[in-house]
Amino acid sequence: MFKILLALHLLFAVFAVGPLVHAATTAARGVRTGDGAATASSSRVLRIYSSASVLVVLLGFGLMSVDSPFGKGKVGEFSDTWIWLSALLWVAAMGIVTGALVPTLDKVTEKIGKQESVVTLTGRVAALGGVVALIFAGIVFLMVYRPGG
Repeated sequence: MFKILLALHLLFAVFAVGPLVHAATTAARGVRTGDGAATASSSRVLRIYSSASVLVVLLGFGLMSVDSPFGKGKVGEFSDTWIWLSALLWVAAMGIVTGALVPTLDKVTEKIGKQESVVTLTGRVAALGGVVALIFAGIVFLMVYRPGG
């Protein structure tokens, strides 16, 4: 069961979180170029893949509850630093994506449609996307290094 859950967790991480981070980090390009279709697409991708990332978390919780193939009991406990900190970082990333980045991109798309200036929002979109990418890089580091685990 461990290998199946690990494979599914990793597959969903690659195919759900990967596009999410890509959309977050490249959305500013659409803002810079005034491409409303690109900003609308980035917003849609972020909404879809932030929802899909829930499966990564659920599979991760399932994975930590199975017996370790290395003979040390369960794979992990929620009290392990690397698990609770990863969950907290994921919640923070989802808060940034759904609470700040998507609404900003929707606002940008609307302004572009009205042919209004969006120059002032370029930095915000770029910064939010960069923070999301750094958070997920931190989560990957925690999953590999496993401090406190």
